[in-house]
Amino acid sequence: MEKSFLEKMVTDFVRASPENYTAKEAAIRPSLAGLRFFDEPLFGYAAADDVFFAEFKKPGIIGPDFMSPNEWLPEAKSVISVFLPFTIQVRTANRKNMDWPADEWLHARVEGQMFQDSVCRYMEGLFIQEGFSALAPMIDPRRKWGNSSITDKADQSYYTSNWSERHIAYAAGLGTFGLSRGLITQRGVAGRFVSTITSGYFEPDKRSYTGVYDYCTNCGACAQNCPAGAITMENGKMHYPCSVFLDRTRAKYAPRYGCGKCQVSVPCEDKAPGI
Repeated sequence: MEKSFLEKMVTDFVRASPENYTAKEAAIRPSLAGLRFFDEPLFGYAAADDVFFAEFKKPGIIGPDFMSPNEWLPEAKSVISVFLPFTIQVRTANRKNMDWPADEWLHARVEGQMFQDSVCRYMEGLFIQEGFSALAPMIDPRRKWGNSSITDKADQSYYTSNWSERHIAYAAGLGTFGLSRGLITQRGVAGRFVSTITSGYFEPDKRSYTGVYDYCTNCGACAQNCPAGAITMENGKMHYPCSVFLDRTRAKYAPRYGCGKCQVSVPCEDKAPGI
């Protein structure tokens, strides 16, 4: 399978799928029916045996619970990371009130996650149809969020997992981290990531960076925006106060929740200013 074929098929799916739009019956308010969540995707490729995957197992990066591509899929040769940028409608709406998430953002965060799962299933199906094995950790039953050995939610290690879409995107050449711990791509930080591991081989992309924070200018805008005070210049993002704030939004909007203020009204919203 050629990269061009894969990227065209996935891009066409993102453009055409009704799951990438708010259904009329699900809209928080009538004017949001038909709201599109994501723009066309950005792709990155890594070898399944990239040295970064061993690095991610180290404490302080992700940790020993992280599963390498070959632990998910023994015959893995490549990992494809996909960035799905939020649309201008979603981003603009979330800039208006920096104290509380916009309805558009809530839809993109929750129904958008459902669409991400569909993208994962679609990519798995493409590879299987072409005779390769494939697996998307995001929708695999072995996927774990949080460190089950830690019960203190104030402990940063509580929020680790056995697969990090942001770290995979970093390994695949899509971008570097920012002060908010989001990953800044050439099309910005505002969006979501999915990935698929496959036995098919793709030439790995060359990373245009050498440092973990190369695309971040350390401007502090995300820290100023954060309604939970979870981001500081000294410590970056602390997950616990962010989690508490998200719980507040979930209590009001369940099953939806969200925030995203560190991804909008910042220089890296839709570009990588550090390049």
